[in-house]
Amino acid sequence: MAFKINIPKQSGTEELCIEEGTSVVIVGANGAGKTRLASYIEEQLGEATHRIAAHRALSLNPAVAKVSEREAKIALKTGWNHKKATIAHRKGSRWGDNAPVALLNDFDFLLQTLFAEQTNTSLKTHKSVRLGEIKEATETKFETLTKVWQSLLPHRELHISGDDILVSITGSESRYSATDMSDGERAVFYMLGQSLVAEPNSLLIFDEPELHVHKSIMSKLWDELESIRPDCAFLFITHDIEFACSRIANKFVISKFEPTPSWEIKPVPNDSGFDENTVTLILGSRKPILFVEGHDTSLDIATFRCCYPEWTVIPRGSCEQVIHSVVTMRQNTSLTRVTCAGIVDADDYSERDIEYLENLEVRTLPLSEIENIFIHPHVARAILEHEGFSGAELETKLQGFINAVISSVNETQLEQAIIRFCRRRIDRALKKIDLSASGSVSELRESLDKEVSELNIEAFESYARDKIQIAITESDLVKLLTIYDNKGLMAIASSHLKNTRLGEFEHWLIRILNNQQAPKVILEIKNILPVIPTG
Repeated sequence: MAFKINIPKQSGTEELCIEEGTSVVIVGANGAGKTRLASYIEEQLGEATHRIAAHRALSLNPAVAKVSEREAKIALKTGWNHKKATIAHRKGSRWGDNAPVALLNDFDFLLQTLFAEQTNTSLKTHKSVRLGEIKEATETKFETLTKVWQSLLPHRELHISGDDILVSITGSESRYSATDMSDGERAVFYMLGQSLVAEPNSLLIFDEPELHVHKSIMSKLWDELESIRPDCAFLFITHDIEFACSRIANKFVISKFEPTPSWEIKPVPNDSGFDENTVTLILGSRKPILFVEGHDTSLDIATFRCCYPEWTVIPRGSCEQVIHSVVTMRQNTSLTRVTCAGIVDADDYSERDIEYLENLEVRTLPLSEIENIFIHPHVARAILEHEGFSGAELETKLQGFINAVISSVNETQLEQAIIRFCRRRIDRALKKIDLSASGSVSELRESLDKEVSELNIEAFESYARDKIQIAITESDLVKLLTIYDNKGLMAIASSHLKNTRLGEFEHWLIRILNNQQAPKVILEIKNILPVIPTG
């Protein structure tokens, strides 16, 4: 069985087909109309769907009144505990005539369904055993739920009777009411229960399935659910890219939403040249993409996001990966309509190299690495002013900081910085080697040996040493920061500019960048970073 969904676009419709036993993940940013899409699909497919909203109450009450299984199922599906309830009542009773934003409060109905199913299944098994028709009891949904729940949360045990649910710490005789379970424990219980009691051959829609569930068990939880309900199809709607990438499923990204309603959704391609996480970020962004060096560290990302608010910042590791990402995205026009650019560390590029990179829409930092921006004298001055220094006292503090940075470059650190510079130059040169003309293994070896032998490492070393030494002799901090990289400089800044420890200094920087709390500091940082037009 296949569920065919027609999603309205600005012009026409997009058909989304979900086969029984498969999963689909739709990713969207905040404001992308995810919940409205979920409720639209539920309304379109009627009784074939069962939707779990993102805005859901997780109050677990084992003392809920016990009713018949039929009544409980009707109430769970429609929101109305009445024998005459039909799917037509779902919109008003389950969703309060406001399906996209209503609080889903159906835990009682879920528990009533599970208790009633347990009673009926147990009684049926009991009679069959007494008649000699079977030898083993049929597993109730509560038993299945307990088995999976305990495999996900091995430090806890469920004890379910005919009218109560208790919990214990594994290995302990002491028990407490399931009412007192943690949010995460109740969320796992709720998701398992909803999946188990859903009608056969249903489309189960989970809006923000990652809520309250720890990432360490997220993937296993949904693996288990898909395994125990192979007759159903699963539709996950989320903003969590990590969750989306963890699922084996067809994946789509909402790129545009209009309240008319209409959605533009795009499949996540497998052959874009990017990993799935990055593709999902690109497709889901309504801003142009800015690729930067480094990794997803808090201070680096906070700096770029603060200074380039009109861009979606994606860290890509090395300089080569940034360049590759920009070129790949610009060549892959089918991936997205948004544009992209890149920023790489200075790395002492020649004017010719800088011009080449700019033609690729890649800009270079004026400093050796992004952390050096907080050592720059203009930024240091702004931080001291923010701390209340002015006049002669300010100048004395600033000069003391500059002297401390310059004098920190001892012989050992100088040699290590030179080695790092040489490695980068060698790496850059090796990546430019072209061996495509070699027609045999011997020619390949000969060409490679020739290229490597022409690498003048001594010239690299001499160049870096002379430039650093000149900067030290002239006490020119800006010149030093263009070629000298040393993570220890941030510790000097923390003690001289904020009189605090490194960790506290970095946390303070992240706060002011995220909250725009020190406008003069941010302005000086922006003045140093390259200007990148969005047009």
